[in-house]
Amino acid sequence: MKNKTRLGLRRIAPVGASCTLVLAMTGMASAAPIASSASRTGPINASAAKVVPGVAFFGFATDNSFAQATWKGVQQAVKKYGGTDTFLNGDFSATTQVSQLEDEISSGKYNVFVIQANDGAAVVPEVKAAIKKGIVVVAEFTQVGTNYSELAPQVPGEISVVENSVLNGTDLAKLAIGACGTLTKCNVVYLQGAPTLPLDVARTNAVIAELKTDSHVTLLEDPTGGYLPSEGETVTEDVLSAHSNVNVIIGSSQAIEGATIVLKNRGELGKVKLIGNGGSTQAVNFVKAGTWYATFGIPEVTDGLDATTYGIEKLQGGHPPVSTNSAGLGPALGLWTQSVVKQYNIQGQYSD
Repeated sequence: MKNKTRLGLRRIAPVGASCTLVLAMTGMASAAPIASSASRTGPINASAAKVVPGVAFFGFATDNSFAQATWKGVQQAVKKYGGTDTFLNGDFSATTQVSQLEDEISSGKYNVFVIQANDGAAVVPEVKAAIKKGIVVVAEFTQVGTNYSELAPQVPGEISVVENSVLNGTDLAKLAIGACGTLTKCNVVYLQGAPTLPLDVARTNAVIAELKTDSHVTLLEDPTGGYLPSEGETVTEDVLSAHSNVNVIIGSSQAIEGATIVLKNRGELGKVKLIGNGGSTQAVNFVKAGTWYATFGIPEVTDGLDATTYGIEKLQGGHPPVSTNSAGLGPALGLWTQSVVKQYNIQGQYSD
């Protein structure tokens, strides 16, 4: 009962906030963060405001559509302030990102780091070193640290614009339980993203734990679905070959796009409920059309824009929010069912 009440509360937004959030989703305005420990102000002096931002974006990977959406937001913010920016390809590797951070701390070319960490714990020493050197550091989407349920900065001096990855997993499972409806026995498959990434481990554990709270639900498998439609297509073929009784499949929006292709080819689209994790135009349109049951989405371009803006504001002497919940930048805290998508006229901010 406690969980059900909590979920219901999470879906409700104040009327005034809803208008702002809708504007953010359509690109007309950026929603204010829902949590901060400092009020936002302008630069404190003229000389600080003249500091030209040089922004290094340490993204998951250049071939990842989600990271490309973040990058678009980074570029928008940098352009507004007349600065320069670079996308450093993390290639889904913690080792690569640590090496990149070490190099750019030494290079002195950048005064703002926006970090989309592949491994939040691995980059902590470099983040501390960067802050000590006077570089403004913003953790974007992924926590810098070991606690993937924490929104507040875990390294003193950083700014945190992140998602609660544990709650993300819990919510994906809750959506799956909702998709099961009145079935007395509901078989679920969870396509986890990349089990080598701590972020995905935390999310997967949360999905599994929440599914276990409903006695009618059985998790058949949790294979790796990855972050490409082709990966999702391959693993879904394997899953459906092994199980003829799948009722719900959860996975990254890209993987679920692959699953959609497989089910369509089999003539089984609609028989299996699909739930994505991502707010791409494809995911939103599938939910709107009723092809998918739901997707968990955040306006990722807005997320990248706000993260970078806050970093530049701090660089120029301002006092931006230090803690922001990424899911709060869009409607219904990311729980985008068909009714939510239609009510808020949600438009995806990037394409897979």
